[in-house]
Amino acid sequence: MGVVILYGSETGTCEVVADHIADVFAAHGDASVYDMTEFDIADLDPADFYVLVVATYGEGELPTGALPFFDDIDAEQPDLTGLRFAVFGLGDKVYDDTYNRGGEIAGEKLTALGAVQIGEHGRHDSSGDRKPKDQAIEWAETIVPLAAD
Repeated sequence: MGVVILYGSETGTCEVVADHIADVFAAHGDASVYDMTEFDIADLDPADFYVLVVATYGEGELPTGALPFFDDIDAEQPDLTGLRFAVFGLGDKVYDDTYNRGGEIAGEKLTALGAVQIGEHGRHDSSGDRKPKDQAIEWAETIVPLAAD
């Protein structure tokens, strides 16, 4: 089983976070990082474990960096039965109604097609004191054993 980390960002923070999550998983085996704008949904393989790192943009929407991937998901409606994934979202609690909605949308789209979300949805709050990379590392350490199951 390989671990594939896909990030969808607006400002680049998700890429930095994805790299740190990859470091955690790489200590336990194979981990690759891809920008969602460059990942072909035909390459989604249930033999791999996926980590989605997704920001929230605008009024609770997917960021520009995630749109091509999810537009393809919506258009193709692939059968994702057997695919397992986890989500680490970035958002701002100042926007209470839409806080971390981008990550939620991503998870909902995959589960609607048969994929199974594993572990707690990681939620970074940009208006808080914790750095996203630090919280992501801590979160990823809780996901590693679940990904191996």
